[in-house]
This record gives sequence, C-alpha cells and structure tokens, in this order.
Amino acid sequence: MPAYPGAMRFKAVMVDVDGVLIVHPDPKGWAAHLERDLGLSRETLQAEFFTPHWPDIIHGRADLHARLGLALARMGATVSADTLVRYWFEQDSHIDHDLLGQLAELRARGLALHLATVQEHERARYLWHTLGFERHFDAIHYAAALGWAKPAQGFFAAVEARTGFAPDELFLIDDAPANVEAAIARGWSAALWTGQSRLADLLMERCS
Repeated sequence: MPAYPGAMRFKAVMVDVDGVLIVHPDPKGWAAHLERDLGLSRETLQAEFFTPHWPDIIHGRADLHARLGLALARMGATVSADTLVRYWFEQDSHIDHDLLGQLAELRARGLALHLATVQEHERARYLWHTLGFERHFDAIHYAAALGWAKPAQGFFAAVEARTGFAPDELFLIDDAPANVEAAIARGWSAALWTGQSRLADLLMERCS
C-alpha cells in the first residue's frame, strides 16, 4: 500500500476529541436534557461545579468525584456523583465514525495516530477503554496526565517530550481556533476541523 501524501514530513496526526471525534447532535451538548433526565439545572451545575472546580480537575490537581460530590451537596441534589458521571459519559459519546474511518486509512499507510485532548483521568480512561479508542490510536495525551491544557504551550511541549516527535513532524486537527493557533506557534502543523473537508486533503494542503 502506498504511503499517504506528505509521508516524508508528518509522522503522526494528533486528534482532538470533543468537537472532532465526538460531536453531540444537540448544540447544547451532553447536558441538553439534564433537567428532564436527572432533575439538575445545567446553569446551576455550571456555577457550582464547572466554574469553580473544573480548572483543578482538568489539570490533574483534584479528583472528579470528590469535587462533584461537594458541588451536588451544595446544590441539594439527590443524584449521586457516580450517577451523574455515568450519565455524562454515556451522553457524550457520539463518535464520528466517518472521521474514524478516514483516520484508519492513514494509519494503514503508516501514519501514527494519537489523541491530544483536554480530559480528566476518568473520562480519558472511558474514552480509551470503554469507547475503544485504544483499538484505533497509538496513544492518548490528555490534560490531567500532562499537567497542561490546550492552548497552553506546555501542553504541546509535553506531548513532544512523551512521543519524541519533533514539532514539524506533527499535524493536529482541532475544533478550537485558539488550539490550532497555539499548535502552529509551537511549530506544529494544524488545521481547524469542521467536518467539511477530508482529512487527507487537509494533510496535502499542509504539505504543499
């Protein structure tokens, strides 16, 4: 099988998860029906949990269940942290199988595939093992394990250190313009993923 276009330059594709590999059909995301299903307000959960606690959790400085349990207690919720996390992960698992197929074609031609994503430990394990991304990718690099979150330059530097790839050997697809710009500033190649272009075409454009 022939190598993919631009094989002499890129060694690995770094793939974002949320908004790229996983795209929820409802614009409101996994919590679109949170109040209907679990009796929890999206706005209150944002104010009591995500705003004050998420930065520590996503950088690996705090445990998801411990902080979520505290927030739910403050909210007077009857739902447990375990129940909410299970609901969250299951609702937030709409895989773009077309993109997965495009990635598989590149992998079959010798290009390494890695996940580069802003996740805490438990959802990273869920993505890797339960959703089965371990069968499609060579490695996962995520914020809580690295101690850095995109778009901080430390995130990209940590990925380079873990993989041994040079910046100019890496190609990122991400749905956040700030992350794409940060990767390019680091010396990576990167493209904003909208789902409107074929991945191979984006690779060819960056190799031209």
